[in-house]
Amino acid sequence: MSIANNLLKIKSTLPSDVTLVAVSKTKPVSDLMEGYEAGQRIFGENKIQEMAEKWEQMPKDIQWHMIGHVQTNKVKFMAQFVSLIHGVDSLKLVQEINKQALKHNRVIDCLLQIHIAKEETKFGLDEKELASLLSSNEFQKLKNIRIVGLMGMATFTDNKDQIKKEFTHLKSIFDQCIIHNSQFTILSMGMSGDYQLAIECGSTMVRIGSSIFGGRN
Repeated sequence: MSIANNLLKIKSTLPSDVTLVAVSKTKPVSDLMEGYEAGQRIFGENKIQEMAEKWEQMPKDIQWHMIGHVQTNKVKFMAQFVSLIHGVDSLKLVQEINKQALKHNRVIDCLLQIHIAKEETKFGLDEKELASLLSSNEFQKLKNIRIVGLMGMATFTDNKDQIKKEFTHLKSIFDQCIIHNSQFTILSMGMSGDYQLAIECGSTMVRIGSSIFGGRN
């Protein structure tokens, strides 16, 4: 099945208020262009250098989402063009994004990553860290970064009940945040294997790669 057909098939299953991020990491520009020709305009990458190379080669109406773990020393390579950074998990990183955004006279949208999985390997803030970051004076001073929601990754497991529990937990944190933060509009959760469950639990943005572009080597 072609990339275009895969995209159309997935889009037909998504509610109109759910945004699709086509996760194109490791895939060649030719594959991304096939998605682009089929109407896809939001692509997600997990390595900043790879994303920057693709940005240079591809049409400029594409929104580039950084979905992987971000190292502070790499932020400068994407600050000029990135549309949304998903995995923001520390004040230090927030400050660096703000600093680099200022150099380009931009306000960069970001999602704070919340640790919901049982696995220790996944990055993210817990609820206390989230609250203290959002209420800190250092954070309040920053003018070139806008936190527009939360992101989380469920445990890598076949146990649907476990995944649902984690997604529901993240949605409840998100609902609490909305009360005090009117800019919170995005809840990014769900990937190829669990995106339908994520949508049932309240996700507004799904990150889908292998179901569109096929498996990765």
